[in-house]
Amino acid sequence: MAAVQQEAALPQDAVGQGLLELLTPAVQQLDVHVHTVRESQVELREHIDSLATELCRINEHQKVALDLDPYVKKLLNARRRVVLVNNILQNAQERLRRLNHNVAKETARRKTMLEESGGLFSRSPSKP
Repeated sequence: MAAVQQEAALPQDAVGQGLLELLTPAVQQLDVHVHTVRESQVELREHIDSLATELCRINEHQKVALDLDPYVKKLLNARRRVVLVNNILQNAQERLRRLNHNVAKETARRKTMLEESGGLFSRSPSKP
């Protein structure tokens, strides 16, 4: 009876294994893209900081009073949004890493189960 139940479970394990194998590369690729976007966000934030500093320096050295404060405020607001998006991406990347780890762990577990159950089915009853 147990062998029949294990045989019935094998197609489900095969489907699950197939899904895991299908999802693993997608999760890894998404993780790489998120990492790339995060690097771009950091670079953008650094450029915004540099530009804001330069605008403040120009404003201090101008003989004619130009009001650059609204532009500096806009840059700082853009920087705040970039930091916010970067934090969201960082959280998403961490979730992706955990998902990828869980997928790998589940794949290994299922592979072990399949190998063990395959060994059970390949044995014939021993003859004394």
